[in-house]
Amino acid sequence: MLLDVVETLRDLVRLPSVNPMGYPVTGDIFLEERVTNYLQSVFEKLDVPWERSTTEPQRDNIVARIDGRTPPEKGGRVLMFEAHQDTVPIEGMTIDPFGAEIRDGKIYGRGSCDIKGGMAAMLAAFARLAEQRDKLDATVVMACPVGEEFGYTGAQLLARQWAEGSSRLMPKAPDAAIVAEPTLLNVVVSHKGCLRWRIHTRGRAAHSSQPLRGENAIFKMAPVLQALEVYQKEIAPFRAEHPLVGRPSLSVGIISGGISVNTVPAECFIEIDRRLLPDENPDEAFQHIADYLAERTDVVVHDPKRFVAPGLSNTNNGPLADRLLQVARHLGNPCEKIGVNYGTDAAAYGPVGVPVVVFGPGDIAQAHTADEWLAIDQLHKAADILFEFAKSF
Repeated sequence: MLLDVVETLRDLVRLPSVNPMGYPVTGDIFLEERVTNYLQSVFEKLDVPWERSTTEPQRDNIVARIDGRTPPEKGGRVLMFEAHQDTVPIEGMTIDPFGAEIRDGKIYGRGSCDIKGGMAAMLAAFARLAEQRDKLDATVVMACPVGEEFGYTGAQLLARQWAEGSSRLMPKAPDAAIVAEPTLLNVVVSHKGCLRWRIHTRGRAAHSSQPLRGENAIFKMAPVLQALEVYQKEIAPFRAEHPLVGRPSLSVGIISGGISVNTVPAECFIEIDRRLLPDENPDEAFQHIADYLAERTDVVVHDPKRFVAPGLSNTNNGPLADRLLQVARHLGNPCEKIGVNYGTDAAAYGPVGVPVVVFGPGDIAQAHTADEWLAIDQLHKAADILFEFAKSF
């Protein structure tokens, strides 16, 4: 059974799979279960074995497999296609997020670019490979984890299963992996990592009519923010530099404090996002900021690190990237090897020794936007490149 890549993408966009991003939200649009069930039905129609693994309720990774001439249990090589199931939230969108409208050669909707377009291209290539399963040298696995947009939870589970040998379909790590993200069909060989944590200031609550009886935690945060602004502009960018991804960065993305306008706030917190270079030590990056603030203020409390993800290094993926680039150019696509600032599920696979690159249709500039879309011609090109690459792997 072959898949129409455009209709497959439209099907996927129409199935909400919004990541709650760590918040206790509920509703029909949240979590990946609808997409997982759809993928299971596709794999059943393709007559390939599949396996689901739960990270938490209504959030299952799903993996399917097409055996090559020598299965991995007997030493055969394994290529993994990987595309995450979740999307970011839909607040502020100016289009129907789940309409999957086609207009001017583009498909619109949440996830069309990030990353259901890449998933559809991989599924279309996977279906073509299933039609030729008796001719494949390598085993091809299609892995669709959950939770990429907040924590890489599904990808981390996959990597643990390889280490434990607990997966029925993937008893060992793949020999190579291609992670779907919108790269304009360029081959991403390196990307930044990420470190996130909270900083608190403590005060003492009082009635706002008598503010001097309390200690205002929000006021205490003001010099902290001023110091971090200086750090962001004058220190973080000059700590180091990577030839493909540039310099490290720091951002304060959330500030919150107080319980009501007529109460002096007893607590204020901010959330920090520190982007790491591919080989940068996250503990050293954290401590450098903590020491910097300690020299300028004694009012902050650092929570334990909430999220740590390494970057993707280009030290172990050169031959894989060159081969994928060769196939893409042979099919008429003037692609390049590049580095990017954002993070991906590849962060879970590179550190366990898997050669991994990031590749897919679409432009990252369209990801997470109010009118997210994907160019249909990119979708077709990606499916063709992936098929030709896997066929000769």
